[in-house]
Amino acid sequence: MAKKLFLIIGAPGSGKTTDASMIAEKHSDKVVHYSTGDMLRAEVASGSDLGHTIESFISKGALVPLEIIVDTIMSAIKNAPVDTILIDGYPRSVEQMIAFDEIEAKEDAVDLVSVIEVRVSEDVAKERILGRAAEAAPGEGRSDDKIEVFYDRMKIYTDPLAEIQDFYTKKELLHVIDGARTLEEVVTDMDAFVMENI
Repeated sequence: MAKKLFLIIGAPGSGKTTDASMIAEKHSDKVVHYSTGDMLRAEVASGSDLGHTIESFISKGALVPLEIIVDTIMSAIKNAPVDTILIDGYPRSVEQMIAFDEIEAKEDAVDLVSVIEVRVSEDVAKERILGRAAEAAPGEGRSDDKIEVFYDRMKIYTDPLAEIQDFYTKKELLHVIDGARTLEEVVTDMDAFVMENI
């Protein structure tokens, strides 16, 4: 039976990782949550050939090539202990989206059910990220540095976003959730959507 996959995208500060991990905790018998970083680390820890290849890039501080990231995601999905998988923070680029789509199309073991976009305005995202930074380290660093970093991260997210939204909308896979509400409301909404579709 094919594993059911939900990809969760959202701006920095959208809360996507927290949302997904809370749903996976609530339904731990049915749902598992991974972020791309978790999957790469797990593959390295497994000692597999793929893990050794990943380690060789990470140890040099180099970016892990796209096809290796896609292979790692597929490996994690196939080896997942349950049949429903939430992956947050992927795809981050048009290249990642196309590479994953090509492999997923050939794979019977994986069924991409939906791409959930946790949508927040730039103002909400900024307030959450910079508010978090202010709480974490009072007096450390200049706030304009943090703002620069936030805008850099936001640009990386928003640059390919329209193309990603368009691609998944045409495939009737994009599901938008309003991420500006309270955590409970967002999680309830996402939870209901996932449960209805597995």
